[in-house]
Order: sequence, then structure tokens, then C-alpha cells
Amino acid sequence: MEDRKLALLVLEDGTVFKGVATGKTGTTTGEIAFNTGMTGYQEVFTDPSYYGQILIMTTAHIGNYGVHPDEIESESVKIAGLVTKKFSEMYSRASGNSNLQDYLVANDKVGITDIDTRALVRHIRHKGAMNAIISSEILEEQELLRMVKDIPSMDGLELSSKVATTEIYDSGNPDAEFKVALIDFGVKKNIIRCLVERGCFVRTFPMTTSFADLKAFNPDGFMLSNGPGDPSAMPNEINLVKEIAASKIPVFGICLGHQILGLSQGLKTAKMFNGHRGINHPVKNLLTGKGEITSQNHGFVITEDSVSSNPQVEVTHKHLNDNTIAGIQLKNQPVFSVQYHPEASAGPHDSRYLFDQFITNMRKFKA
Repeated sequence: MEDRKLALLVLEDGTVFKGVATGKTGTTTGEIAFNTGMTGYQEVFTDPSYYGQILIMTTAHIGNYGVHPDEIESESVKIAGLVTKKFSEMYSRASGNSNLQDYLVANDKVGITDIDTRALVRHIRHKGAMNAIISSEILEEQELLRMVKDIPSMDGLELSSKVATTEIYDSGNPDAEFKVALIDFGVKKNIIRCLVERGCFVRTFPMTTSFADLKAFNPDGFMLSNGPGDPSAMPNEINLVKEIAASKIPVFGICLGHQILGLSQGLKTAKMFNGHRGINHPVKNLLTGKGEITSQNHGFVITEDSVSSNPQVEVTHKHLNDNTIAGIQLKNQPVFSVQYHPEASAGPHDSRYLFDQFITNMRKFKA
């Protein structure tokens, strides 16, 4: 780093880390979380599900392959701030078009590097999820600690409206075999790509759209997207998805869409002690017995107790690290969802078959 400007990271419990500023000079707040992926940092930073979170990258070197205009999941960086061990302003990839430092500055994002990220992650894993503040302009620890106490908890926080579309837009060929109505809670671009490349015309709707307006599109299936925040803080969207699920039209939910589907069926969600974020999470498909390495980004889960007491819902996938629910389906209905990201970009691609399953359900529905 040419300009070794001091920055501070202060956690809600009073723990302080001193490092070097990256990105824009300033102050940022959010819930601190960590991602264990070794590649795909640009896709991660632009994932709308990360809105409101200060992100620790556990991989030691970040920025070494620059940024590329095709490797985005939304039109801007969505993380609240970035914490790294080693931050590289130089990049060696010929197809890169910018370094990460300029990219963060252009997106008004504050970061900190030269942090012992192993110690930081171990601390969070022991203490649990908490809020944090990064500043390269306020260097008074007590002032930053006072500020971090005022950050709202992610528990009970609705954030989808901050990142989701407010306008309808179309993707793909209007004459494609299938018409999919996608409800945007903070959708990643690659979800739409995965549908389009499988012969779908996708119309993306704001999450405030009524069921009548969705039905007027005459879709062959509904896609419930990912997104940030606490799903239980979205009663209107839960009621909308309840109507969608009752329509008998095929439904596929991902991440926040999965949680909202569960809530629409009377299930409950809970905030995790530490969320799942990375591209190396093992999941078992209980229907096939096969394992998958998956991409995940969530801090809430559907509770085991609420599923076991609902005879209309079947658990289809389990996370093998902690046995949390990773997928459900409604019995005798073409409605299913997963907690993880089968569209995973930059990878892995073990779970892309779920899009094919959705296509099969729509084909049966149309027959």
C-alpha cells in the first residue's frame, strides 16, 4: 500500500483491531461476518444478500486478480465494508480492467487490511455474530465504541427493499419455452442467467407486486430470489408467497426465498450464532443420498422443530457441518427451495441440477 493510512476496526464487545485503510477514506458500520471462499471475491462483494454486512475474507490475499466487468452479481458493491489480511492494489490478470482499490473507491466502500483475520474469525466464532465499525477518519476508540452501540441488530431488520428492483424488467427470449415470474428480494444476476440458458423468459417483479399482477403474466413457474436481512420482518412478502405456493404453479426458492417460503407455510426461522458464508459448504441431498459442495451466504435458518411439526413439509437437504436445514419441499406440490446458492458464481456447480428440476416441474405443469 502506497499510503499507509491508519484504520480501526471496533467490535460491539469492545475488541479493537488496528490496521491499514483500504478503499474510500471514511467510516462504515454493519454486522461483521466472514466468507471462507478462496475465489470469486468480486461476485461476493456485489451479492445483494451481503447488504449491511462488514465482510472478512478469510483467504489471505484479496485483490490479486483485479476486477472484471462480467463478474458482478449486481450493479454495485453491496457489502458495507471489507476486512482483509493482505490487500493487493496490483493485479496480474490480463482480462482485468481495474484494481480492487479503485473499484472500492468508485463504490464508496471503506475497508481495512493488515488485520490478523485468523484471530478475528476465531473471536467471532467464539462470541457469535455482532456489529462492528471500520473507520479511517475517526481514530478515537471510545468514540467508535459509542457509535457501534447504536447500530441496529440484523435480527428483525428488513433490508430487501434497499436492494431489490422497483421496476419490472425482462430477460431472455420472449418466445422461450417457459415463462418465469421472478420475485426480486435482492436477486443475483446468475440466477437469471441460469434460467435463461435453460430456455426461460424471465420477468423480474418488485417484491411489492400483488399476486393478481403476477398471475396476469401467466407464468409457468415462480422464482423466489435471494436477498438480505431477517425474513420474519417481511409479513407482506410472506403472505404473497403463501398465495403463490397455493396456486399449484411450480415454485423454486433460493436462500431468502427459501426462508420466506418456509414462513409462508407456518415454519419458523432463527438467527444463527454464526452464519454460513463461502463456496465450500457440504450439503447432503436426503432424497438421493448424494453430497454436494455448495456456495452459501445466510445468517438465518428454518428451525428443525417447526418442520418436524408440519406434515406438509419435507426436508430434502441438510448441511453436513451443523445439520441445519438446507432444503425443503411441499408434499404433493411442485414447490421446493434450498438455503444455499445453486447458481453459484464463481462456483462450485454441484447444485445446478436444481434448476433442471425446476424446468422439469414446469414442463409437467404445462403438459
